[in-house]
Amino acid sequence: MNSIYFDIETIIKQHQASALCIVIETKGSTPRKAGSKMIVSQNGKIYGTIGGGAIEKQVIADALEVIKKNSPSKIYYKLEADLSMQCGGNMEVYIEPLFPSNNLYIFGAGHVGKAVANFAKELDFNITFFDWRDIEFTENELSDYHFIKGNYLENIENVTFDNNTYSVIVTPSHEFDEQILEKLGKKPFAYLGMIGSKRKVAGVVKKFIDNKLFTEEEIKRFDMPIGIPLNVETPNEIAISIVAKLIDVRNSKNKI
Repeated sequence: MNSIYFDIETIIKQHQASALCIVIETKGSTPRKAGSKMIVSQNGKIYGTIGGGAIEKQVIADALEVIKKNSPSKIYYKLEADLSMQCGGNMEVYIEPLFPSNNLYIFGAGHVGKAVANFAKELDFNITFFDWRDIEFTENELSDYHFIKGNYLENIENVTFDNNTYSVIVTPSHEFDEQILEKLGKKPFAYLGMIGSKRKVAGVVKKFIDNKLFTEEEIKRFDMPIGIPLNVETPNEIAISIVAKLIDVRNSKNKI
């Protein structure tokens, strides 16, 4: 097997967005032929080559745009006319974005948290539980999820947050929920939701504004009460409303 496919797996495990570039057709004299492959990571690092020089530089730039737009592209390059390359041939390159699974951090491994994870794991989320309690999990759950035990607020500082991070706050304590939300609200995120009644949420909003912790605009980015508005009661029903919101946010984000 071509080692470049191992490179893809490595990059994905490092939680880096990247793009796979494949030469699909060539005409005339070109530095590489059809089937040549290269990976471009979000930071501009490359694995493999499609020929070097001006064509490779241009493909790297185009690959970074593909990553940004999250949309595949097929581009035809005239090496001499467009890139002043003396070889004078033409190359067509297919560029496909590759994204790692989104990190889903679930604060609280109780009934609702477990139900959220059960649905979300089927939707390509990389799930990490945060809880200070001793929670029982099945063997399958132990292999499917990551676990960070201990103080919620301290452990938040031990993981990475970026614009593709999703966080669900469903701890057994209103106080913990509020403290976690305050801390996570200052970090980058794609989605941040907290469980709670309308009365609880109103109290949190008032406290945040009165203490000048967040502006009204910043608070509008927090999903609370959490999930798609549905008439729900059981943990599974609540989890469905939450996961539906995660899907909506992720798919809307990917269309930008």
